Amino acid sequence: MLLVTFPVLPSVRALIASRRATRFNDTGERLTREALLREAEGCDVLMVTVGDRMDAGTLAALPASVRMIATYSVGYDHVDVVAAKARGIAVFNTPDVLTDATAETAMFLVLGAARRGNESLRLIHSRQWTGWTPVQLPGVQLSGKRMGVVGMGRIGQAIATRAAAFGMEIHYHNRRPLPAAEEAGAKYHAQLDTLLPLSQFLMLACPLTPETHHLLDDERIARLPEGAIVVNIARGNVVKDDALIAALRSGKVRAAGLDVFTNEPHLDARYYDLPSAFILPHIGSSTIEAREGMARILLDAFDAVERGQAVSNRLA
Repeated sequence: MLLVTFPVLPSVRALIASRRATRFNDTGERLTREALLREAEGCDVLMVTVGDRMDAGTLAALPASVRMIATYSVGYDHVDVVAAKARGIAVFNTPDVLTDATAETAMFLVLGAARRGNESLRLIHSRQWTGWTPVQLPGVQLSGKRMGVVGMGRIGQAIATRAAAFGMEIHYHNRRPLPAAEEAGAKYHAQLDTLLPLSQFLMLACPLTPETHHLLDDERIARLPEGAIVVNIARGNVVKDDALIAALRSGKVRAAGLDVFTNEPHLDARYYDLPSAFILPHIGSSTIEAREGMARILLDAFDAVERGQAVSNRLA
């Protein structure tokens, strides 16, 4: 029996139900820890999402029947993979299938921040727009600008490809350089400190790790060019909110495009009042195609493990 702890699209529900006997969470609310443990009774597989904290304590309290946990996301910092492995529970995530959707959202954030999308929407929806003028909401164009990408994994590379198509020059920082054939003209920086001063647009697309927690802080923002634009498609905690908000208020950072936040959905309320903050409610992978693909890759993983086959998206 598979337990799905979160609401899914009708097409995703039909797909899952066609492949496995499934218990769906139809409450319309996120399961509490106690409810999740209760609903997991008799289940051998759990499909969870970023709102489900699968820490060591929760994993230890799971029924003995549970042998696989799949997170309906690429990020898995909410799952204690080490504790799961110690208990003999296999863990899976959903790489690749949401790469294009997330990269498209990243470019939406870039454009929204650069072209003052937030202010434009406020102006027209308030019905206060009085007509075109040559000085109305001037933004900056992408062509000829430098984008610094922090985290050149699948999503980072997909973003870089799209940004290059807009005429942007791509620089990147990664733990190691990509093979030359995959760089597509992007320039590697072994040190983040050499990337920052060049980054007229800074794209955060790295995993959240102890090393990347608050990676963008006061000191690193100070190294950005004056009027840089920051985009975060990674995780909220990669950014130190106090530092970014201060930089947006001072103009050091011209604008920010944010799809992820610390303590979601209770983001720092100061962002709401910043005209230069183009913010989205974590919709990076929210396409029908991605949602169906995410379910399919996890279902395929379950079947492969039961056949004794290796699975590329297995984390533990």
